[in-house]
Amino acid sequence: VMIFSLCLGLIFLSGFFRMKNKNYVILKSHEELVIPSMPCHPKTNVMFLKTHKTASSTILNIMFRFAERYNLTVALPADQLVHLGYPKTFLASFVEGFKAIGQNYNIMCNHLRFNPSEVQKVMPVNTFYFSILRNPIPLLESSYVYYKDSVPAFKISKNVNEYLASPMKYYHPENYKQNIYARNIMWFDFGYDNNAEDNQKYIQAVLKEIEQNFHLILIADYFDESMVLLKHCLCWDLDDVIYFKLNSRSQDTVQTLTPESREHIKTWCSLDWKLYLHFNQSFWRRIEETIGLEELEKEVNHLRTRQRELMETCLSDQEAVVKDHIKNKALLPFQSGAANILGYNLKQDLDNRTLRTCQKMVMPELQYTSYLYALQHPHKKRKKLGLPSQWTSFQE
Repeated sequence: VMIFSLCLGLIFLSGFFRMKNKNYVILKSHEELVIPSMPCHPKTNVMFLKTHKTASSTILNIMFRFAERYNLTVALPADQLVHLGYPKTFLASFVEGFKAIGQNYNIMCNHLRFNPSEVQKVMPVNTFYFSILRNPIPLLESSYVYYKDSVPAFKISKNVNEYLASPMKYYHPENYKQNIYARNIMWFDFGYDNNAEDNQKYIQAVLKEIEQNFHLILIADYFDESMVLLKHCLCWDLDDVIYFKLNSRSQDTVQTLTPESREHIKTWCSLDWKLYLHFNQSFWRRIEETIGLEELEKEVNHLRTRQRELMETCLSDQEAVVKDHIKNKALLPFQSGAANILGYNLKQDLDNRTLRTCQKMVMPELQYTSYLYALQHPHKKRKKLGLPSQWTSFQE
């Protein structure tokens, strides 16, 4: 009996120590366990799945600035590539220096087609995974204008409404590789077949898998709310998620969708539509659980106030301008299709420190990727991005 009691005592004690190590405090047996609130440390191992036409270039800029602030290593595209192998399914070898650096990258955020097992070879075990989705209705119109010249299905149709009236007239199965932007592009970015049949069992399985692979899915249609939630989940500062909107286009290039077209998108891109509806719901649930709507409103206002302050400090025009009005061509964003991609003009008389902060906030994606690449891989050949020569001196 004594030996039995002794064993029981040891089992209880070992359980107590195991639980203590997990930051639990044991009270009297009939009371609940009390979990003390943990101090919050900024997460510095973060993987962002950059989806297309979802305000993801703005998030990439946020990630790059955070990496510089904390002197973190970014998993950048190898050689002259600007994407991590996209639209090929991601492989670890697409990352510059992967063989040498192994799993010691902190940030990964350039375009890739998600492939969890290969991403895990690059990113540490405790990495925080997040992505962003957008309502497929405005997304498809944006995609149409941006990729008009390069996607066969878009090229041969007159406008977005004509395309959506009978997509199969323009979307030929043999061109599926060139037509990824024309149907269920978010589904494709997450690594799935964008031409798969809309089958409830299959969709449920995919949604479950995405929930297992990602800690957080943001919603572009509520971008400021998304940044506040991201700040909370990553334990970052407000200034870490302050942004100027990047890679947006001028209003005059937006094509107005007819009510019929809007409905057609829900069936034509039904995989994306169901993906969006599911994660839009979980997004608001997460907000209520972590922040609450009242606090959210306060923090969104705070973020917008800080953003206005920075715009007043940095920008000569107080807003984004069309490509022809961008004075410093080194800050000209990549232009595509019929979209007129907006950029910014900085004030002339900024002191060096402010100038650097402002430059980083308005720096377009390709330029920033090239700049970080030169910084992290000084012995490698610079990325040729077809950028103006001023950019080289600007980088230095």
